[in-house]
Amino acid sequence: MPEDDPSNPPKRRQAVALRYQRGKDTSPRVTASGKGRIAEVIMKKAEEAGVTLMEDPDLVAVLGKIPVGQAIPPQLYRAVAEVLAYVYRINKTFDQR
Repeated sequence: MPEDDPSNPPKRRQAVALRYQRGKDTSPRVTASGKGRIAEVIMKKAEEAGVTLMEDPDLVAVLGKIPVGQAIPPQLYRAVAEVLAYVYRINKTFDQR
């Protein structure tokens, strides 16, 4: 279907920013969360700061329900750990160039 088809409106983007500081945090925390324009601002700020972005619509939908400032629940540790491992690998690859 064409993108401008009113019967198929585009999905609003959603973004969630996490912070994990080894030795300081016991688990990752949500530092920003939003949809639409707010999501665009979150992603722009992350890119400007050199933060690697990763898309996972299912995970962001769950993380988007966690209040900003709150640690992620233990049920999400594995999923977030996989994302962080991916980001660390990507960053290491680009650092070696």
